Amino acid sequence: MQYGIYYAYWETEWGGNFVPYVEKCARLGFDVLEVACGAFDRENDAFFHELAAAARGNGMALTGGYGPRKEHDLATADNAQAEQTFRFYADMFRKMELAGIDRLGGALYSYWPAHGTPQTDKAADTARSVRRMQRLADLASDHGITLGMEALNRFEGYLINTAQECIDYVRAVDRPNVKVMLDTFHMNIEEDSLTDAIRRSGKLLGHFHVGEANRRCPGPNGRFDWHAIGQALHDIGYTGDVVMEPFVRMGGQVSQDVALWRDLSGGADEEKLDQDAAASLRWLRGVMEGNN
Repeated sequence: MQYGIYYAYWETEWGGNFVPYVEKCARLGFDVLEVACGAFDRENDAFFHELAAAARGNGMALTGGYGPRKEHDLATADNAQAEQTFRFYADMFRKMELAGIDRLGGALYSYWPAHGTPQTDKAADTARSVRRMQRLADLASDHGITLGMEALNRFEGYLINTAQECIDYVRAVDRPNVKVMLDTFHMNIEEDSLTDAIRRSGKLLGHFHVGEANRRCPGPNGRFDWHAIGQALHDIGYTGDVVMEPFVRMGGQVSQDVALWRDLSGGADEEKLDQDAAASLRWLRGVMEGNN
């Protein structure tokens, strides 16, 4: 397995210049940097060539994430809006390929955050989403991109909340580049057993996010059994990425979207954030690989 972190651990806004984080994360010992792809439409091709060069130069892999805005909801009943969404993703996928990003994860089947979603026809929304995801997957495949369907907790999404719902959705789409994506934060709310959910996903699991129940970096003082989680990943032969997605600093659109209403960093400056991330990485890698 390869170990990564989401750039927004250090940021309060989505998007921005990711190159410094490529260099930082390589220095801290990470294998992977995950970046936000939702603002790629604002950047020219030079931005992505520079990002790809930075990743190559630092021996880092890049993965992408996107919590679709409401106007990019694949489950919408508005066909004209859906067509615009395909054009948006076509541009994104082309630029991801330029940057060397071959995976995109998130609530790609719907939108995020779906706080207080009004009453919907979930079955009809799911059917539309599956049909359009098949088309989106084929478009992504043209650029060598795999799509991760992230199961979200009930307070952030409504279409896919559990691993089983995600499995059912992925099987309905029936495309080799559409995979299950799980996140310990969301699983903690929705799953009876995190390890059973991992094992049930089996070979369909394509991407895995980790963080404590309060979204701090993984560590020995939280309440998750990380040894058991690591064993479950080994049991299914998972060899993909394990990406930390901690959110600990208030401020900006990031904390608004993830509903972070208090500082969880202990007042950390950037140097302390770096130290905490590196310490978490060393500990997590040891646990996941059976060395701690």
